Amino acid sequence: MIDVLYFAWLRERIGLGRERISTQAATVNDLVDELRAREERYALAFEDTSSLRVALDQELSDFDAPLDGVREVAFFPPMTGG
Repeated sequence: MIDVLYFAWLRERIGLGRERISTQAATVNDLVDELRAREERYALAFEDTSSLRVALDQELSDFDAPLDGVREVAFFPPMTGG
């Protein structure tokens, strides 16, 4: 089981801030493909992953990173300063 967290407009589009899922995904990209296939709201939220960042167990990572041993995946838009 992996905890998946959604922040900012992702949370708004999906309608959840967090969920625990069972996945066979080997990489973050595989997980995104699984999520897209679930429902249209996920497909819309993950339509363009180039506008997203991902953290694995609270460390910034890449979408091709392996999920082996990962307990938490967080998706969020890039942060802007101010």
